[in-house]
Amino acid sequence: MREGVAGGVSPDEARVLAAIDEAETVRLLAELVRTPSVTGTDAESELQHRCGRLLSEAGMDVDVWKLDLDALRADPGFPGTEAPRTEGYGVVAVTGGEGEPALVLQGHVDVVPTGDLAKWEGGDPFGARITGDVLHGRGACDMKAGLAANLAVAAAVHRSGVRLARPLAVHCVVSEEDGGLGAFATLARGHRGEAAVITEPTGGAVITATAGALTFRVEVAGRAAHGATRYEGVNALEAFWPVLTELRRLEADRNRDPDPIFAGNPLPYPIEVGTVRAGDWASSVPDLLVAEGRMGVRLDEDPAEARRALEEAVAGIGDSWLRAHPPIVTWPGGRFASGRVPAGHELPAQVAAAVADVTGTRPAETAAPYGSDLRLYAAGGVPALHYGPGDVRLAHAPRERVGLRELRDVTRVLALLAVRRCGVRG
Repeated sequence: MREGVAGGVSPDEARVLAAIDEAETVRLLAELVRTPSVTGTDAESELQHRCGRLLSEAGMDVDVWKLDLDALRADPGFPGTEAPRTEGYGVVAVTGGEGEPALVLQGHVDVVPTGDLAKWEGGDPFGARITGDVLHGRGACDMKAGLAANLAVAAAVHRSGVRLARPLAVHCVVSEEDGGLGAFATLARGHRGEAAVITEPTGGAVITATAGALTFRVEVAGRAAHGATRYEGVNALEAFWPVLTELRRLEADRNRDPDPIFAGNPLPYPIEVGTVRAGDWASSVPDLLVAEGRMGVRLDEDPAEARRALEEAVAGIGDSWLRAHPPIVTWPGGRFASGRVPAGHELPAQVAAAVADVTGTRPAETAAPYGSDLRLYAAGGVPALHYGPGDVRLAHAPRERVGLRELRDVTRVLALLAVRRCGVRG
């Protein structure tokens, strides 16, 4: 906490802050990063059980349950998944008084795959290497630092002996990276709260709105021929070029005059092709190309409207081959709608006040161009925002890392917020 703010912190708040063990929090983060909890793997389940044990040790009432995947997939609101999955677990812990939790701290345990291991400085992406004040590794900022902060707050409240007047909840979820199945299952089980802070990496800002994202697949036909007589065929890769050009045009059109909350962001609603597969033999003209990518959903836009916009754009391409052989557009994988905190809600100001008390600086309020669990909590009647350690520009990359000072500050902010929202028993 910055010098000179002690007068703005109550004795109970000070007790909880003093109970935060910063070295223990760093050790916990390293332990979390060393668990390779890639979405859908056994390690993801292992980490959920570890979080459940830690929360139980923090004196919380813990609900750990195995997800009924068949029932969730049959639900009309199923958010979709992309990674293969045979199991998943939910973890919710509550402490404090009676009634609905006044605050939920939420984090996901899953991480994306590592990519090319040769690109990682220092070798093992799950080694939790520390250099100076920085911890490196897959998941370091997205979002195991935020998860560690949540767990550290729970431990500090318990260690301090402060008795909360209203409940504090911690939600640990799976499958955020590929659609939000864990958050969806948590809400379907009946776990709610008056407000939620999702500790995704925000770089010091408070994110009160997120765009959505949809996964699309485009199949483009070619005509096979021997490579030596390629003039007899149509290369599906070349046939795809007008599709990519049209996607770029559509992207530019959808990013004109975005919501002012995205001020400073050059591309709030990106459309990007992430994978391209074509051909099965080096000396043959490829007769099929399959491209998959993600499409940004605008704030307050029905995802069905976004899907329709892309489908109509692809169908309207003025290319003679594509008119005779229309590309096939489908929508596999995760389905992220947009979401935002209701106008005038108290939570952003409460978080900002706690940030100012800890850091001496009032945070910016902004929006994120990616989908997250925020939209599921918002749709479930739980106002939610993002505030957590790390820089999202480092997420999903071989340079992923998080500053330990930022981890410390965020943990202290969340501890203050928890005591202030939940109150203390007299």
